[in-house]
Amino acid sequence: MSRRLPAAGSALIALLAVAACAPADSEDEAGTGSSASASTSASCAPADLDTLAAGTLTVGTDTPAYTPWFQDNDPTNGKGFESAVAYAVAEQLGYTNDQVKWETVGFNAAVQPGAKTFDFDINQFSITDERKEAVDFSSGYYDVAQAVVTIKGSKAAGATSLADLKDVKLGAQVGTTSYKAIEEQIQPSSKPAVYDDNDKAKLALNNGQIDALVVDLPTALYLAAAELDNGVVVGQLPAAGDSAEQFGLLLAKDSPLTDCVSDAVDALRADGTLEKLETEWLTESAGAPELK
Repeated sequence: MSRRLPAAGSALIALLAVAACAPADSEDEAGTGSSASASTSASCAPADLDTLAAGTLTVGTDTPAYTPWFQDNDPTNGKGFESAVAYAVAEQLGYTNDQVKWETVGFNAAVQPGAKTFDFDINQFSITDERKEAVDFSSGYYDVAQAVVTIKGSKAAGATSLADLKDVKLGAQVGTTSYKAIEEQIQPSSKPAVYDDNDKAKLALNNGQIDALVVDLPTALYLAAAELDNGVVVGQLPAAGDSAEQFGLLLAKDSPLTDCVSDAVDALRADGTLEKLETEWLTESAGAPELK
């Protein structure tokens, strides 16, 4: 799930000093399985792709665009994991950076069925069967865990298990797998609070309106290091199914671009680019024990 926060400062720099890549070798949930370079296929060359605008790749994401996925709320600068991934996919497809156009699209609007104002959207979209009824996904570009973040002294701060979280007030962004994880894995005694975005959720946590927030792990690590008053990552949730939760690029249902975009993601995984970008932009999970 999750989306962007202001620059990290010294706390984030210290956190990034111990950065290591998240797992990048699990089988993708989208199931395309190809590792051939899309840019070498004539059918996936820019001249042959049925994009919204000829010769242009239009990429959507939300605003604000959150760190560590983007930096300075500017997807166009190529900084942050998802901005870098978007430009790497574009290059794999044969587009130069100046042929990439960014479009602002809200998270909830993007996952709804219907016509799209983008060729693909990158915004921490977890690949789920329910969402695939309305939209397409590329191969997964990042294996993600959900995590619980809080502040020192809260009711959630000392939790060491899922059972310890049942009686605390939890929150998450609306429509996300983070919210689903609260309901299905933690199963709290009170209904979780829902927020339009993580900025509002973070403010609620700082103000004591909720005891803890569930977000993806990289966002939790960033929040604890740079955005919350005495923030602490309680732990990460176990995988909910047989395979890892993955983020995928989101496309319109039955988009003619889906196979080519998936091939591009597969190629970036195969040649080590995704692993390199994870190492550069995302933090490791050290200090975030699994809650069972």
